[in-house]
Amino acid sequence: MSQRPLDGIRVLDLTNVLAGPYCGYQLMLLGAEVVKIEVPGQGDLARRLGPDAELNAAGIGASFLAQNAGKESVELDLKDPGGRGDFARMVASADVLLENFRAGVLDRLGFGWPRLRELNPRLVYCAISGFGQTGPMSQAPAYDQIIQGLSGMMSITGTEETAPQRVGFPVCDTVGGLTAALHICAALAGRSGTGRGTYLDVSMLEAAVSSMGWAISNYLVSGVPPRPMGTENATAAPSGTFETADGPLNIAANRQQQYATLCRLAGREDLLTDPRFADREDRKRHRDALTGELNRALRTRTAAEWEEILGAAGVPAARVTGVPEAVELEQLRHRGFFTELPFPDGSGRVLKVAGSGVLHDGEPLRPTAPPPLLGQHNPDRPVNRPVNQEAP
Repeated sequence: MSQRPLDGIRVLDLTNVLAGPYCGYQLMLLGAEVVKIEVPGQGDLARRLGPDAELNAAGIGASFLAQNAGKESVELDLKDPGGRGDFARMVASADVLLENFRAGVLDRLGFGWPRLRELNPRLVYCAISGFGQTGPMSQAPAYDQIIQGLSGMMSITGTEETAPQRVGFPVCDTVGGLTAALHICAALAGRSGTGRGTYLDVSMLEAAVSSMGWAISNYLVSGVPPRPMGTENATAAPSGTFETADGPLNIAANRQQQYATLCRLAGREDLLTDPRFADREDRKRHRDALTGELNRALRTRTAAEWEEILGAAGVPAARVTGVPEAVELEQLRHRGFFTELPFPDGSGRVLKVAGSGVLHDGEPLRPTAPPPLLGQHNPDRPVNRPVNQEAP
């Protein structure tokens, strides 16, 4: 792709681990030049995180590799006067500054919003934190699991017997990163008209609550608190996970026509005249009985067979897969979702990284370089730097 939406935008990325690096990765895919500012000799904590001890020891842990392809790495000590001077010069020519320190840390280093705005009036400054820069919890430390628990997310994950449970991936980090990337892009668009930068204060807690949909809105609007329902969908029935001849199948027959089609294809048209399942609310009240009836019918075929049969008839249905199966789906391959890159250590191994999930003019956005080694783009060590860019 010759042109990307954020071509020419320079991002200084001071973030660690996931929410911030994930945001920076999305901006990189959109075309921004993202320069990671890392603590000398240490770097992003994610460099030492992942299931492979050898990669962790080499400073290229799996967690780091997943979110930092296409970025540059410059070591800078913001506690050192010389490092702060270098950073001030970098800020003056940047478009975006992204950090996820605890609230007030950058200010104490001499780079609060008033100083940053003085250095660069056009700067978009985005601070991601667990609870935001203000309020009684602003100084509290937070990781994804802390936000999951406090937001109410864990209380509705699992069943009545197993809740509270943690969602099986760092969803709050991801949502926080996406929220930050969205508002950075909006601020850049606004800057094109006003010429002024923006201070973005991103709260992972607020982003998480905002993302919870009906679990929050049903309580705010109707006073009905959500409850853990396992694989069931509180808004409709039959909508959840069902049994087949060889494994689980998700079905979301949320509309009356979809329900009727499901019953017909399952050979259970009698369910359409059963008064327990007459309409949407009846089916929700008797969801356990309905699930039992449908399970008996669905056990006659495999999950893959039902996926094809129901999908072709307009009933949303798909197998429940594990991660190894999910990443091999032909649908992802067809859309070019994954990109293969060389490992940054020169070992010759192949690194596969995820995309953004969006095609731009029919093409996926891909990183053009592997994740950087720590300090790979230090001014005194220019390694693999594009010739059309100046060293910071």
